[in-house]
Amino acid sequence: MQAHLKHLVCNNTGGRVYSRPGRKGFMLYAFLLFIAAGLAEIGGGYLVWLWLREAKPFWLGMAGGIILVLYGVIPTFQKFPSFGRVYAAYGGVFIILSVLWGWWIDKKTPDIYDWSGALICLAGVLVMLWAPRH
Repeated sequence: MQAHLKHLVCNNTGGRVYSRPGRKGFMLYAFLLFIAAGLAEIGGGYLVWLWLREAKPFWLGMAGGIILVLYGVIPTFQKFPSFGRVYAAYGGVFIILSVLWGWWIDKKTPDIYDWSGALICLAGVLVMLWAPRH
């Protein structure tokens, strides 16, 4: 194992050892996975919405379903050992991405309350994931 890698061994992971690069690399990896999972969930759900609510073709809904399955897989690549913590933190990221999706895709401009709520959620994500624990 290379000297620049840190190891995280957790009792609730079945004895698996997670290797990760330094803190900056770990944070970037976690952030990118959260974004990928969020886009898969929102994008897949949006395609199902279009199929069922706006009478778009069946294949669009099925593509959305496949993307939603991928959403379920993507968070398993996170290096955090706790399922609950990953999904709780992901919920905050999902809220922010949903506000952005609504703005960019649905053309619904977020108001001050949307942005305030999203920032509060982001603060919660940061506390849950990167608070110093012993």
